[in-house]
Amino acid sequence: MKILLVLTSHDQLGDTGKKTGFWLEELAAPYYALKDAGAEIVLASPKGGQPPLDPKSDDPDAQTDDTRRFKADAEAQAALASTLVLSSVKAEDFDAVFYPGGHGPLWDLANDADSIALIEAFAKADKPTGFVCHAPGVLKSVNGPDGKPLVNGRKVTGFTNSEEEAVGLTDVVPFLVENVLTANGGDYSKGADWGSYVLTDGKLVTGQNPGSSHAAAEALLKLLR
Repeated sequence: MKILLVLTSHDQLGDTGKKTGFWLEELAAPYYALKDAGAEIVLASPKGGQPPLDPKSDDPDAQTDDTRRFKADAEAQAALASTLVLSSVKAEDFDAVFYPGGHGPLWDLANDADSIALIEAFAKADKPTGFVCHAPGVLKSVNGPDGKPLVNGRKVTGFTNSEEEAVGLTDVVPFLVENVLTANGGDYSKGADWGSYVLTDGKLVTGQNPGSSHAAAEALLKLLR
């Protein structure tokens, strides 16, 4: 079982002058859920190398057992420092793909031709794909084998408009995840803000927020079993 994790390479939070990137818990929780189940994990990002970490996800109150384990894990840190260049990976080499969120993906992965082609290749091969928090936003321009948006007519979730409002970034992000999923014909639903909420529709898994990361990875594993 070989699973690809795709991270953002984008580190600028719009025009705020602040930094963004991937959200630590959204990488760490799936990383161990998958690895502890026996999966071989490969990390990739558009630019390759060390992806930018959202500094807010490094705050003390954002830490979990998984994030602490990840920080102390030399093997995991080495893998993170040397992610593959996204254009060099192929869907045929993996059993599934999982996208952690953070705000970064809204700027790069949502418009990245390699990412779009990769997800479309996984979908065409009927292989599981997972996205958590802001990562469902990378499906913005992804089409299914039928030529319609991949999320069209499918049960999906992702970071809610109210959660974006709570973190004060509604007017900073290039688009709102909830709005884009709905506009693309997705059957969007959500749970309580910040609570774990995960949906599986066919081979597509989506999780609402950081707290949904572990459950989203478990849902992906269920499809692989």
